Amino acid sequence: MMQAPVLVLKDSLKRESGTKVHHANIQASKAVADIIRTTLGPRSMLKMLLDASGGIVVTNDGNAILRELDLAHPAAKSMIELSRTQDEEVGDGTTSVIVLTGEMLHVAEAFIDKNYHPTVICRAYNKALEDAIAVLDKIAMSVDVNDRSYMLGLVKSSIGTKFTSQFGDLIADLAIDATTTVGVDIGQGLREVDIKKYIKVEKVPGGQLEDSKVLGGVMFNKDVVAPGKMKRKIVNPRIILLDCPLEYKKGENQTNAELVKEEDWAVLLRMEEEYIENLCMQILKFKPDLVITEKGLSDLACHYLSKAGVSAIRRLRKTDNNRIAKACGATIVNRPDELQESDVGTGAGLFEVKKIGDEFFAFIVDCQDPKACTVLLRGASKDLLNEVERNLQDAMSVARNIIKNPKLLPGGGATELTVSAMLKQKSSSIEGIEKWPYEAAAIAFEAIPRTLAQNCGVNVIRTMTALQGKHANGENAWIGIDGNTGAITDMKERKIWDAYNVKAQTFKTAIEAACMLLRIDDIVSGIKKKQAPGAGPTPSKPKVETEEDADNEQILPD
Repeated sequence: MMQAPVLVLKDSLKRESGTKVHHANIQASKAVADIIRTTLGPRSMLKMLLDASGGIVVTNDGNAILRELDLAHPAAKSMIELSRTQDEEVGDGTTSVIVLTGEMLHVAEAFIDKNYHPTVICRAYNKALEDAIAVLDKIAMSVDVNDRSYMLGLVKSSIGTKFTSQFGDLIADLAIDATTTVGVDIGQGLREVDIKKYIKVEKVPGGQLEDSKVLGGVMFNKDVVAPGKMKRKIVNPRIILLDCPLEYKKGENQTNAELVKEEDWAVLLRMEEEYIENLCMQILKFKPDLVITEKGLSDLACHYLSKAGVSAIRRLRKTDNNRIAKACGATIVNRPDELQESDVGTGAGLFEVKKIGDEFFAFIVDCQDPKACTVLLRGASKDLLNEVERNLQDAMSVARNIIKNPKLLPGGGATELTVSAMLKQKSSSIEGIEKWPYEAAAIAFEAIPRTLAQNCGVNVIRTMTALQGKHANGENAWIGIDGNTGAITDMKERKIWDAYNVKAQTFKTAIEAACMLLRIDDIVSGIKKKQAPGAGPTPSKPKVETEEDADNEQILPD
């Protein structure tokens, strides 16, 4: 007697399980890796992405490309998360992470075909990861952060892959200047560099790239409130930063005031004026030369200030205000009555308003020991500037990493080859079934040098064999590919370096992600409406702006 089939899942649910899922995930991740693959190395290609509003992004920053893509496959989506984490953690190696993960999954495919259990593969991978990090520790060399030429070489190799490599030294210089400016010692020899908060990149179209510079202070896109009356140039200004409006507060709800005599009207107005005059007097007690507030500034307050010869700037972004505070040593005050002498910033050497292009910019520069700075980028077009800014972001992250952890590894695929060789050696001492996936992981590391070789257009097989020969027993750790010519060279001489924590982070992220994707054996997708599976448009999340994003708003006129 046959039983009627039992329906557990609703009809509208689609379920894939078993090896089918593994294969699908591996295919998806490989597809993502292939999109990005050509952007690795100095001879990399650019990608041009058109977004929904018809704007274009031209870039080869792994993260920037993936950010723009709208993918349907869940596994591919998690790949994108990877490069984002990498970008936030260390700022560089976004492309390598993806390529490496793709490769790790690719080599795992063979084992899944042979019915290996995914957990076995994962275990082997994790073992390989531990050993790989150990190898990194062994070949890393420490570096003196104050040695300019080393730092330049380092930053240059990280942005050598980028579009701005023609202006390599320029961008590298900007990045190092900016990061060494804002570095703060937290004690125990550690340095904390907060790029997002204290380095502002201002893009001003026009001029040449060579005009870009790091200011010893801050600039922002504002003019003084009353241009005719207020000074536009002040040497050694005393700066007061406020976080409150200098205007009469309106009531929250409607208030009705009954005026009996007509003088009452004058009294009311007089009270408003006195209130503002009071505020201004409290501020003027400290003899500032420049008052900056994040909120509004009424005409009357403006009049009192300009009469006292004080320049004022209003409605400044909060983030900009923080930076000014850091640069000139002022404290942001919330109520004028709480002002103290110590809150006045005296660290700046010069305040002036300049006109660049057709916009006014206020500069607060020549600060003594500024802890915040602005990088002023000039360039021909908006797209160009955006790309330069992205590259600068990467370069600054690299400089930050070195300042935080001054250890170096060879670039040009040399590190990966060394790791690969050492792991191959070790694999012979591993018992049992885990030996094979372990060895495969070792081979997967070769994806990076191989991709480098492919992108320079040399004979890949020959180059790889030669390199493997050089690295055979884990010696010659510094031999790698010169990404420009594809020749096999010593990375020490070429000054092609990578930061230690970028590499370590890349390996960790890649292997952990590969394990995570391998462990998935079931995908259940509930499709609400009856429609062909996967055909529906994926709704994109609404973009929520956070305070950090308030900075990177484009102030360029379209």
